[in-house]
Amino acid sequence: MRTAGVDVAAEPRGTALAIVEWAPGSARVTELTLDVTDDPIVEAAIRVDKIGIDCALGWPIEFVEFVIGHSQVDSSPTPVDGGMDWRRRLAYRETDRYVRATTGRWPLSVSTDRLGLTAMRCAGMLARMAASGIDVDRSGSGDVAEVYPGATLRSWGCDTTGYRTARASRETLLDDLREKAPWLDFATFAELMVSSADAFDAVIAALCARAAALGLVERPPDEIVERARVEGWIALPTGPIGDLLQTTH
Repeated sequence: MRTAGVDVAAEPRGTALAIVEWAPGSARVTELTLDVTDDPIVEAAIRVDKIGIDCALGWPIEFVEFVIGHSQVDSSPTPVDGGMDWRRRLAYRETDRYVRATTGRWPLSVSTDRLGLTAMRCAGMLARMAASGIDVDRSGSGDVAEVYPGATLRSWGCDTTGYRTARASRETLLDDLREKAPWLDFATFAELMVSSADAFDAVIAALCARAAALGLVERPPDEIVERARVEGWIALPTGPIGDLLQTTH
């Protein structure tokens, strides 16, 4: 199996792409690239079994409906609540609320944070992937999975304090991963992971894509699957990193 991971930014600068090759009892990072444009990401999605994307794959349904309604200037506007509870429904997706309940932390809001610019770029890539025959089911059941590297690392028992901003924290985190997963070969890319948080997250996204491919992630409950196919669903691993060596599930 081959998996890919992408840490998406609003522009190529800050975007990283990783490829991991899986064999019985081992895995190896074979590619890790920074400042990646859209074309290599779409091409990677075609040549791997599963791609993990660190970006919201959709917007809250209520937010989309509100924007559509608000754009109808020639009709009588629909009254809205305007209060904080109502705004939170527009700001966060169902998967965001699930992650908050599971991990104690809110993901960034795709509606109200700068993540929205990144999600717009990601939406374009998803459309091109779909046109290339990739099964882009935003709930994660196809060839693409929405991932959250920080939460993935914490689910594997890693201390993520400061790793996005401090090189020393990434060095410590990489040592922890080596201890937890001695079968994982970072090859010549360890230094790049330590020097770049984007590169680090791309590798974690590729590892989480493996968990998603094996069905070792939280799936959306049956009653919200259709919502997840619109809004996206964050794949959180359900077990330790060692589970990634399984060949079947």
